[in-house]
Amino acid sequence: MEQLFKDAVRLLKSLIQTPSFSREEDMTASMIAAFFEERNITVERLGNNIICKNQFFDASRPTLLLNSHHDTVKPNPNYTLDPFNPVENDGKLYGLGSNDAGGCLVSLIATFLHYYAQPNLKYNIIFVASAEEEVSGRNGIEAVVPTLPAIDFAIVGEPTLLQMAVAERGLMVLDCVAKGKPGHAARNEGENAVVNAINDINWFHSYRFEKVSPLLGETKMNVTVIETENKAHNVVPGTCNYVVDVRVNELYNFEEVLNEIRQHVASEVKPRSTRLRSTSISLEHPIVRAGIEMGKTYYGSPTTSDKALMPFPALKIGPGDSARSHTADEFIYLREIEEGIKDYIKIVEKVLR
Repeated sequence: MEQLFKDAVRLLKSLIQTPSFSREEDMTASMIAAFFEERNITVERLGNNIICKNQFFDASRPTLLLNSHHDTVKPNPNYTLDPFNPVENDGKLYGLGSNDAGGCLVSLIATFLHYYAQPNLKYNIIFVASAEEEVSGRNGIEAVVPTLPAIDFAIVGEPTLLQMAVAERGLMVLDCVAKGKPGHAARNEGENAVVNAINDINWFHSYRFEKVSPLLGETKMNVTVIETENKAHNVVPGTCNYVVDVRVNELYNFEEVLNEIRQHVASEVKPRSTRLRSTSISLEHPIVRAGIEMGKTYYGSPTTSDKALMPFPALKIGPGDSARSHTADEFIYLREIEEGIKDYIKIVEKVLR
C-alpha cells in the first residue's frame, strides 16, 4: 500500500507539471500510458483516452469500470503560485488539477494496480483515464464507452470528500430568442424584444417544477447571458437573445422539462444538447451498499461529470473537495490521496469477492 501511495503521488506531480487543458491532453495521455507500460501492462489508446484491462480479463464475467479524467481547466487568474509547479507544503500538494481530478485519477490507478494481477475476481476491471471531461467533449468517455466490453457498473473519480454522490443533476443549456419589431427609439416605434424577453426571463426566474427530489432538490433554471443585435442606442431591438442554464433533477427527463418551458414562454427555445442527463444509482446497488457498510454517507451532487454520459449505473466518489475545484492555488491533502487509495480498494473488495 505504501508503494502504491508513493507511486501515485509521484505520478500526480508529473501530471501537474504537464499542461493538459481539455482537447490538449496528448502529453498527459502519453505519460499515463508510459506509467502502465513500465509495469508491463497493455495499454489501449483512443485519442487522448487511456484504457487498461486487468490481467485475467474474462469476457464471460461482469465488468467494473474505474474512471477519472486527466484534463484540466485553465488556471484561475488569481493564482499566486505557479499552477504547473507541484509544491508540497503543510501536508498539501498544490498544483493545477491536483484536486480536480488528479487525486482521484492516481488513486484509481493505484486501485487498478492493486487488483490487476489477482486471479478469480468476481468482476473484470477496466480502467479508463478519459479526456475532455471539463468541456463535456465528444472525444472523451462518450467515445470510449462504445468500444468497451459490456460494463455492469462504474466508479467515477471526482472530489467528493470520499462520500458517495448517488445522484447527479443533468445540465441542459437553452438558447432562447425573444422576437419584437425594430423601430426608432425617439418615436417609440416598434415592439421592444428586450421587454418581451424580460417577461419570459421573469418566468424562468420564478417558476418552480412540481417534482422535488429528496437528493437533488428542485430543477433549477438561471438566465446567464442576454444580448441584442443593436450597436446603436436609438434603435428598438427586434430580437433579444438569452441563455438559460437548466439543472435537472433525476425525476425529470429533458423532454419533459422542454415541453413545460415551451408551454409557458413566448420565446423560441432551442437546447444546445440533451447529452448530459441527470443520473442516479439505486441505494440497493452492491457498490452503494458496500459504501454504506463502510460508514459512508450519500448525497445528490449539483455538478455534472462524465457519469452523465454513462448508460450504466455509476457511483461518483473520490478524494478531494469539489469546493476547491477550479480555484486559485488548487490543492489536495496528501492524506486524502492515501485515504482515497485505501477506500477505493476496500469498497471494490466488498463487491469483487
